[in-house]
Amino acid sequence: MKFVFLLAFIGILGALAAAGVFMLRKGKAEGRRSPNMARALALRVALSVSLFLVILLSWKMGWIQPTGLPVRNG
Repeated sequence: MKFVFLLAFIGILGALAAAGVFMLRKGKAEGRRSPNMARALALRVALSVSLFLVILLSWKMGWIQPTGLPVRNG
């Protein structure tokens, strides 16, 4: 399960880096940027939402257990 989370985080960071590259690079037409930056950011959002849903589903199915912080009574 950790491998899936790691791949998702790498994908999110890769999409963010690609959006940054597309933002800095000018398109073929002067003064107009290509829609690649918007697509990369949309992909990043989709990956982030899907990662959250996979974590939530994994918790509900019992595949992962929250450890949390130790709480003292008293």
